Amino acid sequence: MDETGTYICDSCGEEIEVSLDPSAGSQQHYVEDCPVCCVPNVLDISWDDDGLAVVRAQRE
Repeated sequence: MDETGTYICDSCGEEIEVSLDPSAGSQQHYVEDCPVCCVPNVLDISWDDDGLAVVRAQRE
């Protein structure tokens, strides 16, 4: 399973790499501040059947 993923910050447009924890469940939802512009993003993370992470982000 992927242990890193990327998302595009909904505020500044930068691509952000995040560490992922597959042991926390196959569906995860949490808030993380963008390290570039500091705006909070709501991350929705899931893993597909092949173990590839899908990270979606939207501004909080």
